[in-house]
Amino acid sequence: MRTDTIRAAAVQIAPDLSGRAGTIERVLNAIAEAADKGARFIVFPETFVPYYPYFSFVLPPVLQGAPHLELYREAVVVPSAETRAVAEATRKRGAVIVLGVNERDHGSLYNTQLIFDADGSLALKRRKITPTYHERMIWGQGDGAGLTVAETAVGRVGALACWEHYNPLARYALMAQHEEIHASHFPGSLVGPIFGEQIEVTMRHHALESGCFVVNSTGWLTEEQIAEIHPDPKLQKGLRDGCMTCIISPEGRHLADPLTEGEGMVVADLDMKLITKRKRMMDSVGHYARPELLHLVHDARPTLPRETHVAPEPDLPLFAALEEEEHV
Repeated sequence: MRTDTIRAAAVQIAPDLSGRAGTIERVLNAIAEAADKGARFIVFPETFVPYYPYFSFVLPPVLQGAPHLELYREAVVVPSAETRAVAEATRKRGAVIVLGVNERDHGSLYNTQLIFDADGSLALKRRKITPTYHERMIWGQGDGAGLTVAETAVGRVGALACWEHYNPLARYALMAQHEEIHASHFPGSLVGPIFGEQIEVTMRHHALESGCFVVNSTGWLTEEQIAEIHPDPKLQKGLRDGCMTCIISPEGRHLADPLTEGEGMVVADLDMKLITKRKRMMDSVGHYARPELLHLVHDARPTLPRETHVAPEPDLPLFAALEEEEHV
């Protein structure tokens, strides 16, 4: 268990709705800014590159074809020039980065979280296991292989996206792997004020239950971007508020004032000794667990559309012996 102090940053900024190039530039600038503040762990919003599919929340399915295809064109392939640029910035600054992207894998899109370690390597690529509500029109489903805690330069990092935090078994899968820092993110600028309130409750609860730090990032839309997504003022109400960028201690406390509107970042120091202080009282996967009564079965195999079963090579010496017997 780590006992040092890690400075973390949760970033709340607007994407570039014109495409991934502009948004990646914003990511790189934010990495530099956070690192200049001493951050060694930096979290960005959900599917920030190129942008969260806000259109799917306010448009009926029959009108989503064009923006959905545009999202396909601007989505990120892993690996690619974009992921290499982030990896290089990560290596240069020596920080661990958690970045949400729309990942394109041939004919499908996924809500994907990328964890870059401080040396620039990709420590984890995971996909949201169940897209929520309108998102099911946009993304495919992830698998249990992504419910993995990554060993990084700042400790054991787990990650979930948005309403995956309402799946207690998904959270428990990470808790059982003893995550020390939990990276989470939401789209932000969605639903309304109640969304931000719910995010805060959820993040504080996970910190308490897991006995870990939670670094949560939500996105932000400007008024101009909201008008660009939809011109109807009534529907625009669903594209405001809902932000709660925050950093929570294992004791469920905010370590800095949360950010609920505008662009910026929340920066705080994570005193890793607080993990043991919390778990001494309640370790939900250790002395407070009852695995003989209740335990999780986690299928961590990646799901594949095709399995190849190859016939074994024949035992040639045996066949040769059989042929000799036939000739006798």
